[in-house]
Amino acid sequence: MTETPTSMRAAVLDAPGPPEALQVREVAVPVPEPGQVLIKVEAFGLNRSELHTRLGLADGVTFPRVLGIEATGVVVDCPGGELAPGARVAALMGGMGRTFDGGYAEYTCVPVRQTVPFTSDLDWVTLGAVPEMLQTSYGSLTVGLDAQPGQSILIRGGTSSVGMATAVLARRLDMTVFSTTRNPERAEALREIGVQHPLVDDGDVAAQVRRHIPGGVDTALELVGTPTLPDTLRATRVHGVVCFTGMLSNQWTVHDFYPIEYLPRGVRLTAYGGDASDLPPEVLQEFLDAVAAGQAKVPIHQTYRLDQIAEAHADMEAGRATGKLVVLP
Repeated sequence: MTETPTSMRAAVLDAPGPPEALQVREVAVPVPEPGQVLIKVEAFGLNRSELHTRLGLADGVTFPRVLGIEATGVVVDCPGGELAPGARVAALMGGMGRTFDGGYAEYTCVPVRQTVPFTSDLDWVTLGAVPEMLQTSYGSLTVGLDAQPGQSILIRGGTSSVGMATAVLARRLDMTVFSTTRNPERAEALREIGVQHPLVDDGDVAAQVRRHIPGGVDTALELVGTPTLPDTLRATRVHGVVCFTGMLSNQWTVHDFYPIEYLPRGVRLTAYGGDASDLPPEVLQEFLDAVAAGQAKVPIHQTYRLDQIAEAHADMEAGRATGKLVVLP
């Protein structure tokens, strides 16, 4: 086996700042302890939570820090023997990129419990796009919404990577999918992944939904944040469920929250924030197999190299993506 180098390239954030605050430089390759695994990173996806960290909005972060709450790659060393060298794994969450260095690097060292093993011959760009996106989508549908086959769902923030992945999973459940975009030109991208009702977000999505379903949708996934949450609640039927998962607007606090006034009568509001344990290996494997068989699609917007990490973050911050942004170290 090829000897592991002692140094690697990583995107390091010394302090909160603009995209250019992410500096690619040589750092030491971490050495795993028992209970940890060293992974050669082949690809990693970008996530809004990393934008929040870069802007100084995340709690519990110490600097300097290698960001990245997910990575996909190959096991190099696992002192405890839980994973075999050469195994393919996804690593995500559990403090990655916040309390310890994450995936924006050529190698990352994470607790074994934060990994999900898989086998697949899909290309690394596709594999790198999946883990956190699938975990968030799957967790929102199952834990957050308890979505059932044949129900209807409204996805608020539909052209985000999680929004598009949720639409793909919802269609596999034979759900009727309403999904929003602020840009009319992106409606076709929603149709291409199976969304039956792409909606241009004019601020009154509830009225648009109720023209199709007068009583309101069974379920709704809020990915934009608190600015659109009241309208999303109004689009949902009595005893329907709204899950607050995302904050594309960077606004996540409801001020002066008076439940009886804020919540429509009988509409249930939940939230979802997950971990690697919410993505069972069999769910990841089944999804990757479905992609390989052409039965599911991974919405990828653009691929970058590690040297382009500042450009990638600028694109994410500006909302230029329709789908996932992926980086190859």
